[in-house]
Amino acid sequence: MILLTAVVAGLVSGLIRAWRGGRQYRSPRLSLEWLVFLAFLPQGLAFFLPRGSGLSDELVPFVLVLSQAGLLVFTWVNRREPGFWLLGIGLALNFLVILINGGLMPISPELAAWVHQDNPTINLVTGQRLGNGKDIILDPDTTRLWFLSDRFPLQLFNRYRVAFSIGDVLIALGAFWLLWSLGGPLAIDKEEK
Repeated sequence: MILLTAVVAGLVSGLIRAWRGGRQYRSPRLSLEWLVFLAFLPQGLAFFLPRGSGLSDELVPFVLVLSQAGLLVFTWVNRREPGFWLLGIGLALNFLVILINGGLMPISPELAAWVHQDNPTINLVTGQRLGNGKDIILDPDTTRLWFLSDRFPLQLFNRYRVAFSIGDVLIALGAFWLLWSLGGPLAIDKEEK
């Protein structure tokens, strides 16, 4: 949700920036865009299909790590584009905590219960994957690099609750920066130079 909000805000502010500067909103000059599709395809199979109809639970951590690695390669190749260094740091932080915690993103039992309090059928067993998602329920004292895990709560619209990490914030800021920058410099920016 935090990334979607950043993408919408970045796109809208970039369009406003282009309009104010009398420019067209331009497309990013990215390389290896197919890596993004390739990285998200297995994640879609792992996280959006009902359990049992997609990938086995044993393959999910491998898929998440592999797809994160693909996204890191894409980010590295495009690191000269605005916002990509910030996006890359966020991806690297998420990749690191996922990698050293068995291939899934750690979330505390308390935060998992808070996020899913309206779903009594969700499995909240410590050491197990949380639903169909990318999270694994781990106690903070047994989580490696706990401060990088999904540990920040956010509630939207009374009932919609999410947890996010520091890496997620940096990814969102990087995506916002990229989309904002595509509006080009304002006429005011030219006059100041």
